[in-house]
Amino acid sequence: MGRTKGKSKKARRIILLSVPLLLTAAFLLYTGRYYRAQEEAVRALASDSVAVAETDFGWFFDGPGSDSAYIFYPGGKVEAAAYAPLLHALAGRGMDAFLVKVPFRLAFFGIGRAEQVRKAYDYDNWYVGGHSLGGVAAAEYAADHELKGLILLAAYPVREVDEPMLIIYGSEDGVLNLKRVSEASRYGAVEEIVISGGNHAAFGNYGEQAGDGAAAISPDRQQAETVEAIAAWAEQHS
Repeated sequence: MGRTKGKSKKARRIILLSVPLLLTAAFLLYTGRYYRAQEEAVRALASDSVAVAETDFGWFFDGPGSDSAYIFYPGGKVEAAAYAPLLHALAGRGMDAFLVKVPFRLAFFGIGRAEQVRKAYDYDNWYVGGHSLGGVAAAEYAADHELKGLILLAAYPVREVDEPMLIIYGSEDGVLNLKRVSEASRYGAVEEIVISGGNHAAFGNYGEQAGDGAAAISPDRQQAETVEAIAAWAEQHS
């Protein structure tokens, strides 16, 4: 009988030790499958009229503007560099941009990245935002910090935000929870802009996303319309 109890205790110990290892393996497997930046995104990490610098937190896109900056969180399981074309163009339009890398490509593990950026750089007007899950994480940061505004791409807040909010999404988005977007006004002053023909994935350059709708316009056009919408909205709130 004593040996049976001993074996039972040993089995329980093995199970207790195995569960965390299995959970860790499952998490690493899940996060190891992600959307990768396409070639045009990598090309946008080069400097031209916009100086692009790799930093400890990601990349800094330094254009002709000097008063306003946008800190951007990438979408869930998307390689951060995929958003380089969008932010390169935005910096060229006059709003400098910081593209942050986050642990495991999940922004909720790096909500504090915006604080790192703000401590290292000085701007009169700070905007924070991101795409999809990255936008939700940015909204969490905005709920606890003073900013000029929150700019979300295919995302929404889940807590009260004191600053004005801009939400941009495509008419063909098959991923975004539109009910959550419709409820965003509960959490503060919101302006919505719908890009006709745009979808969920084309705010970045990482290819098609599972569950998304088919875009009726090119990623270049969707991003160009997004840049103009952000610039116009920010001018009203600066």
